[in-house]
Amino acid sequence: MPFEFRNAILIAATSLLVAAIPGNSQAQGKFDSKLLKDGKYTLACYTVNSGSESEIGTFTIGINTTNDKLSLTTITALTGLEEWKDTSISDLSTFKPIYRASHNSMKDMVLHFGNYVTGYYVDKKTGKKNQIKEAGDQYFVDSYTYPFILSLLPLTSGYSTDLSVYEYKPANNGNVKKAVVEEVKNNTYISKFTGKHDVWEVTVVEPSTDERSVSYIDKKTRRLWQVDMFTNGQQIRMVDMETDFNSIKASFDKEATMKMVKGGNAIISGQVYARDFDQGNRMQVMNIKAKQVASRGTQVILIPYNDYFKEWVKVNEAQRKKGREGIAISDDAAECIKSTRVYDDAGHFEFVNLMPGDYLLYTEFRFEHGYTQSEVVGYTDHYINGMFQGTSANTVNRDYSVGTSATVKKVVTVSKAGDKVEVKLKKTHA
Repeated sequence: MPFEFRNAILIAATSLLVAAIPGNSQAQGKFDSKLLKDGKYTLACYTVNSGSESEIGTFTIGINTTNDKLSLTTITALTGLEEWKDTSISDLSTFKPIYRASHNSMKDMVLHFGNYVTGYYVDKKTGKKNQIKEAGDQYFVDSYTYPFILSLLPLTSGYSTDLSVYEYKPANNGNVKKAVVEEVKNNTYISKFTGKHDVWEVTVVEPSTDERSVSYIDKKTRRLWQVDMFTNGQQIRMVDMETDFNSIKASFDKEATMKMVKGGNAIISGQVYARDFDQGNRMQVMNIKAKQVASRGTQVILIPYNDYFKEWVKVNEAQRKKGREGIAISDDAAECIKSTRVYDDAGHFEFVNLMPGDYLLYTEFRFEHGYTQSEVVGYTDHYINGMFQGTSANTVNRDYSVGTSATVKKVVTVSKAGDKVEVKLKKTHA
């Protein structure tokens, strides 16, 4: 990656945290500091080109709100570059900055805020050092507080406001700029760990630079799930990795689980098919009790059914009953799931090299569900000696065939080494 491009990415990534707060001190009543929560959060950083994401590193934020101060520590770790370390301290009631330090391979910067902004900036590429002293009595906050200040606004559909921005750069003609909360609207954010979240989609623009950011902020918790930053023709995306989330309490042993699916000599083989059946007089089935096998290439999944995966299945079933998205497993756990495909036109599949234990088999496939249904096409009146005796229906049998899908799950036990277990993954359909 050329240095100039990496430099642009770094500038874009840090610009995601441009400071923002209303220029009128009376507007501080709009911000609810109680919504801030101490903790440590990591966001994955991506470049986005034509909808395709390429991961470039991580951005880790530590939040502390003790002693009436908001302290933020951040580490930006981009591939191939030295970590960026930043510290920002602000007054918790007013969000006015007190101290800021930034250290990385490109610069060293220390700022103290009061009636004056004082400190220094060292450009490590040129070795040039700038001593800083400028007026600091107007209202602004430090740039790295932006995502948290933004989340404390009284966000609602159609909300907008003007914001003041402070960010020191040697090339700036002035270090205080305006940012505009241009648009707030409803949206949803889908997490692979915690499902669907109702969010405010907040668009902020900086007129002097034409930079734009779109933040997705949780309506209930005000957690920042994702930020898209558009600058210099590039798009940078930062996504909460939810490193604090752990809905699966059971421990996971990757080595032992991988051994289950690769370290043995047992075999599970079988057939995937659907079978129609009759339901009395309600319907006459064309292909009654006829197998309709899954087509060649149908995927079959094998999950080593230990305590971790049992809990994962249970949690996901509970999520779906609540109408929520399923929860993803860890990358290590995903690597231990086996997949195969139906290898012939008779619906057969096979898993090999298995250890004794329980396994959950899962597959989805489509088949034709056929039936014959009797339909009334008219009526005939009956008379004897001119006297009306009644009416009978005239019926015909019509054949129907509809495409439908089947989902089959089955727990299979391998009792001992070398077992060859035959299984039928059967879906019945009325």
